[in-house]
Amino acid sequence: MSVNITFLGGAGTVTGSKFLVQFEGQRLLVDCGLFQGYKALRLRNRVPLPFEPHHLGAVVLTHAHLDHSGHFPLLVKEGFKGKAWCTPGTRDLCEILLPDSGHIQEEDAAFANRHGFSKHSPALPLYTVDDAQRCLKHLHAVPPLREFEPIRGWKARFYGAGHILGASSLLVEVGGKKLLFSGDLGRPDDLIMLPPDPPPGADAVIVESTYGDRLHPKDNLVDELAPLLDKVAARGGTAVVPVFAVGRAQALLHAVAELKRQHRLPHALPVYLDSPMAIHSTEAFTRHLGEHRLNAAQCNALAHVAQMVRTPDESKAIATHHGPKVILAASGMATGGRVLHHLVQYLGDHRNLVVLTGYQAPGTRGATLADGGASLRIHGQDVAVRAEVAQLQSASAHADAGQLMQWLRAIPGQPHRAFVVHGDLEASDCLRRRIENELHWHAMAPEHGSTWAV
Repeated sequence: MSVNITFLGGAGTVTGSKFLVQFEGQRLLVDCGLFQGYKALRLRNRVPLPFEPHHLGAVVLTHAHLDHSGHFPLLVKEGFKGKAWCTPGTRDLCEILLPDSGHIQEEDAAFANRHGFSKHSPALPLYTVDDAQRCLKHLHAVPPLREFEPIRGWKARFYGAGHILGASSLLVEVGGKKLLFSGDLGRPDDLIMLPPDPPPGADAVIVESTYGDRLHPKDNLVDELAPLLDKVAARGGTAVVPVFAVGRAQALLHAVAELKRQHRLPHALPVYLDSPMAIHSTEAFTRHLGEHRLNAAQCNALAHVAQMVRTPDESKAIATHHGPKVILAASGMATGGRVLHHLVQYLGDHRNLVVLTGYQAPGTRGATLADGGASLRIHGQDVAVRAEVAQLQSASAHADAGQLMQWLRAIPGQPHRAFVVHGDLEASDCLRRRIENELHWHAMAPEHGSTWAV
């Protein structure tokens, strides 16, 4: 009997990663992510999955980013009763990210209802803080490289993937087949994360392709950021930096700390980290020394280079602080959260600067800014874009096309098949062609909802 994989997310898009592995009536879901970006994608978050959640044997999460874990509270809300296996780092970050995700959705729904711009009455969150808190008891942590059984008779093992704390590739052995899921692969030269572990042998590999059609420049994040912040400070403006609360926020804080240590930025330049989720994630780096490149002193610098903004009132008070400043706020693609209020506040002034810190999925506000949009739709209103917009080229936490190929070449033996996922259509197809032409493996970019035997 064959082992089947159904691609319920992360196919033809960089978000919503969900891969259903089936064998002899048993089901394992690898990743359980939210769709982000275009409205047509976001609407998939409310479409019932093609199986009853209580019939699912187990879930395995490769890492904590919401496009890989953010649907899990809804899965539990709808009846899943089993375990969600992950690394200790992923568990710790999910305990931060998932309740915060529920909180943001509740806040956004409440804001929409107060101001009447939702097409639904009332606007409802996908899930609540309480839903997210309830799902956390299902998380079951296993250290990397230790074999575990997510379902009786199924073997699995995590391998370090870099990218963010706890991020892993996953090897699943079932039905005589070995399936290797890359998860999101980090860069070998990442500023704060360790390089990915060498991959194990497999019969089939499911590989991400976020940057499958491009190479990262050689720029260093510290050097790229320095002139941008120096310029906005000199003209008395405010730099608004949309950041992913896990990974990107810490990389930017580390870069700012280095610039101040090197006297390339004024020590008095105010920096705000306006995201409780990012604050807690920053604190997690100290608890996971040895799993990243930063030492205890550098982790301490992360905690003190910025003013930590925890409450909504503290966030609103930032606008009363005149003069140059830097505001780091979630989310990284400006899809929600407090950064939207800062964009409303600062987009209209030419002295200000928006710094985009990485990939911007099509359909997100970040993509609109990156493409030079003249206005941005926020909370039902069009906000004029007069501020300068810059997009960093060196801040990505994803492996580029060359680094993805390097990881694939390191897989022992010859996988029978490669499934290219978690990328836009062009990026996925470009990586697919490289795999076929350079590695001579059978490669394909599966469509959303399709099922394939391995």
